[in-house]
Amino acid sequence: MEAIMRQLRQEHADIARLLQLLDRQVAVFASGERPDYDLLRKVIDYFLDYPDAVHHPREDLIYRVLKRRDSKLAKAIGDLEQEHEILAGTTRTLSEILREILAEELIDRAKVQELVAEFVRSYRQHMKREERDIFPAAERMLAAEDWAEIDASVGDREDPLFGRRVAEHFRALRNDIDALARIVEET
Repeated sequence: MEAIMRQLRQEHADIARLLQLLDRQVAVFASGERPDYDLLRKVIDYFLDYPDAVHHPREDLIYRVLKRRDSKLAKAIGDLEQEHEILAGTTRTLSEILREILAEELIDRAKVQELVAEFVRSYRQHMKREERDIFPAAERMLAAEDWAEIDASVGDREDPLFGRRVAEHFRALRNDIDALARIVEET
């Protein structure tokens, strides 16, 4: 249990760092300047590659076990799996919009700004609910055999951006994240 929950919390911290990068790019976009579209594309590619493909399915497994344990709690918490689907759909939409932008197609700047801002807001709200409601409930209610089932079902894929070895296609993004961290530390 401890290892899975520690990993999920660390992944939330990592995602929060990426959302901070997106916030900065939205501010650039809102000012009428040109944001770093390559950075935006890499962040969205990462969301498609790891949180949508690995992190959320792991949380969905925990949620399903919680629903079996306490259906009233699950009803009170809401449908985590549906939220994951909505976030994944928004990520795919952003990916398509960024493809259009990079292909120099005409886009509605206000729509893009609004969509990215909503994505960041929704993601933060979603993670806050998980950390407030889902994670503590899982730690209280799931038994060792539940955690073993979850662990066996998930697999052991390493995070390609924040793991021990950064995947080549995410190396520049990791450098940008590290540079932002240094800037924040200096202020």
